[in-house]
Amino acid sequence: MTPPVYNVLFICTGNSARSIMAEAVLNQQGAGRFRAFSAGSHPAGAVNRHAIELLERNRFKTAGLRSKNWSEFAAADAPHMDFVLTVCDKAAGEVCPVWPGQPMSAHWGVEDPAAVRGSNEVIQRAFNDCFIVMNRRIALFTVLPIDKLDKLALKQELAGIGQVKA
Repeated sequence: MTPPVYNVLFICTGNSARSIMAEAVLNQQGAGRFRAFSAGSHPAGAVNRHAIELLERNRFKTAGLRSKNWSEFAAADAPHMDFVLTVCDKAAGEVCPVWPGQPMSAHWGVEDPAAVRGSNEVIQRAFNDCFIVMNRRIALFTVLPIDKLDKLALKQELAGIGQVKA
C-alpha cells in the first residue's frame, strides 16, 4: 500500500516570507510524504527578496514560489488540505475560510522578518532566525507518526511543535 501524501497549507498575513519559507522547506524535506502550499489573508503580491536569497543560499528550490491569497485554497477545485498551519499571530486571530474536509490546524507563530527595519545585517539575522525556527519545526513535523496518532494526540503534537523555538 502506498503511504498517503499529506497536503499542508501554511498561512500568514502577507505570504511573502514566513509561510513561503515553510512551503519551500517542507516541499523539499518532506518530498514524497508531504506537499506544501502557502497563502495569505492579505498577500503582499510578491515574495520578499530576503526570503528567496536565504532559501537559495541554503539550496532550497524557489521556482514557482509566489504570494497567494488564501481564497485559492478554499475554492472547490483546490487541493484537499490535511493540515492548515498559521505562522503569524495576526493570521491566527483572523476568521479563516472554511477549509473543505476540516483539516487539522495549529498555530506555529514566528516573528515576521519582513517587518524588521534596520541594517542589512539586522534584517538578515531576522530572516535567519525565522528560518532556523521554521526548519526545526518542519523537521519535527516530518517525523511524526501521523497515521499512528489519534486526532487528539496529533493536535497536541502539532501544538507542541508550534512552541519549539530552535
